[in-house]
Amino acid sequence: MTTHDLRSELDDPLTLSHDECVQLLRGAPWQRLAVMGDSFAAGLGDPSQGYAQVPWPQRISAALGSGNPDFGYLNTGVMGKRTGAVRAEQLDQVLAFRPDLVNVAAGGNDLFDAEPDLDGVEADLDAMYTALRGQGADIFTFTVTNVFESVPELSLFRDRTAALNDRIRAVARRHDAVLIEMWSHPVRLRPNLMSADGIHFAMEGHAALAAEIVKALGAHVARSADS
Repeated sequence: MTTHDLRSELDDPLTLSHDECVQLLRGAPWQRLAVMGDSFAAGLGDPSQGYAQVPWPQRISAALGSGNPDFGYLNTGVMGKRTGAVRAEQLDQVLAFRPDLVNVAAGGNDLFDAEPDLDGVEADLDAMYTALRGQGADIFTFTVTNVFESVPELSLFRDRTAALNDRIRAVARRHDAVLIEMWSHPVRLRPNLMSADGIHFAMEGHAALAAEIVKALGAHVARSADS
């Protein structure tokens, strides 16, 4: 039995407990969270032994909404959607919800083309961010994790994913979004990180991603309070 086999969510150094998440987000102004995009937004992922079967969006929603019965949460994520479809099919619904905090998780499905249209992906992301920011919403986003050392059969997608991450970073900078850097996160080396499909994080990865999002949002709240 390895050290990894003995790990659980309770003693994983890359995760945070619900109470820790609530504490880090104490004083956060957000009352309405929306998550939109593809299967990463929808929270797909296999179970991980020792980890709660709670995808990252629900973890963030639970932490932000703790003790606040008026907190609103909308998730429009749909498996398989490309960025253009997310914009065409989900943006109006999200805008109608009038969120004050949004995550747009899209771009991964566009990479299945031999020559992905990353200019189009960036343009669609930019248009969505523009509309959301135009309503006053804050946006957070994350880069895709470099799992290609642990999942070499996906190595074909490494350069495409790195290029997508560059577009995500560029759009985030233009719109002052909170950017969570996951490309080199140590969770990428976990042997049981991925679901059986080899594409989505299992719950161990969801827990680690949620922790990084909470830390980044908490730091944003602290900076805003100091300014």
